This record gives sequence, structure tokens and C-alpha cells, in this order.
Amino acid sequence: HLILQRGNNGQTVFTSATDYEMMLNLLSDNSRKFNVDINAYALQPDHFYFLATPQSVDGLPLMMQAIGRSYVRWFNNLHGRSGTLWDGRYKSTVIDADRDLLDVMVYMDTSPVRAGLVAQATEYVWTSHAYFIGQGVKHHFDKLLAPHAAYWDLGNTPFAREMKYAELVKCGIGSSRQSEIRDAILKGWVHGTPSFVTKVQELTERRVIKKSAGRPVKSKSISV
Repeated sequence: HLILQRGNNGQTVFTSATDYEMMLNLLSDNSRKFNVDINAYALQPDHFYFLATPQSVDGLPLMMQAIGRSYVRWFNNLHGRSGTLWDGRYKSTVIDADRDLLDVMVYMDTSPVRAGLVAQATEYVWTSHAYFIGQGVKHHFDKLLAPHAAYWDLGNTPFAREMKYAELVKCGIGSSRQSEIRDAILKGWVHGTPSFVTKVQELTERRVIKKSAGRPVKSKSISV
């Protein structure tokens, strides 16, 4: 699952290193508590991404609820504020790991670059990028990351995997792939091959892909 949680009306939710570190602490504690593997993360001033693999049906929503409530309570107390912090419920999409997981990781790691926060992914410290390329600023939480099999398949040694993934991030993904991932997470569509989508559809009663349509509806541009 790719998870996105944004600040209410685009407000800043991480104002300092202390805020970022608290979120990683909460992610560490609650991912273990609710048995959710965290495959990657990316935190930015007004939103965050998690790439997660839950081991039970209710593990992910319970984890996100606990993290969301705990962080708001802590943030409001620290900064002397009250009220909501998040832009409603978190957004999520199911990812076809065999085809798309590495592209999604690259999308997450290059998000700070697209937002104009840094010139290249290696300069930004609040993602799991440093862990996966074996260099840069790492955080104590990183040791609890659970690299997905798709990452392990990049090479037979840590160095080979790190070099290959660094090259993937350096090359980036095309604008069309970026749009596919962005649409999937914002609209909740399953992201994968037709056969994968069919399998997911069989497990749920709701529609998991958009209808083939006529004229698209105009929407506000959102940087994520």
C-alpha cells in the first residue's frame, strides 16, 4: 500500500527536526504494534508518504489512526495550538509490487526534488533514500525498515542493490508514470497490471479503477 497524509489546507505539519523525528518514532512504535512492514517513507513539510505491507486486514488502518491521533496531540501541545492538523482521512492505494514498487519508491524519493526543496534526492534527509543507497544521513528508525522483495531482487549483495537503486533514482521516472502514481493515490485506484487489478477487484465490493470516460473534469493542481 502507498499511503499519503496531507496537512489540512496545505498547512505545515513538520516545522523542525524534532517534529520529523517524532513522526518516525511513532511510525516505529506503531508499525511493530500493529504488525505492519514499512518498506519506505518520505516526510515533507506539509505531507508524508509511507509504503507499507500490513500482515493483517485491520493492521494498516489501526496503525494510521494511532499515528495520526498521537502526532496531532503531541504537535498541538508542543506548538500551543488546537484543532485538526490533517486533511481528512489518509489516502491510500494498493500497489502491484512486481511491476510498480520500485517506481513508487523512486517517486517518493524524488518528491522533495519535484517540490523544489532540494536539487537532488541525496540532499534530502527525511526519506528512506539514504538507507537504500547505503550513504547519506540515516535515522535510527531505518534499521526497522523492511525492504520489499522487489528491492532485494536488484542484486545479490548490499552494494549491488544500493548501486542499482541509486541509478534508478538518478534516472527517475517519466512524467506519465508520475501522473499514474499521483492519480492512483489521490483517487484511491488500484495501481497495477490488468490481471492484478482483477484480482483485487474480486476481493472488494467497491470499484478499484476509474471508468473509461469522456471529457475529464478540471481539478486543482496539487504537488505531491
